[in-house]
Amino acid sequence: MKNILYTNDVVKLSWIQALLADSGVESILLDVHTSVIEGSIGAIPRRLAVSDDDYERARRVLEDAGEDVST
Repeated sequence: MKNILYTNDVVKLSWIQALLADSGVESILLDVHTSVIEGSIGAIPRRLAVSDDDYERARRVLEDAGEDVST
């Protein structure tokens, strides 16, 4: 698994997951529980990860959508 995005923006996470899913790329959201436990101070971002095999395709999908993929 490789991380494709780090953010506390739940709307952006949802958008990116839907974008990837529409392109046939399965993703997994990591650190959700830890992020919720720490509260809303934003100290622990959530991570969106994809399989090693899908990583380059996921990067291209996000770049084509105008998303920053400088992770």
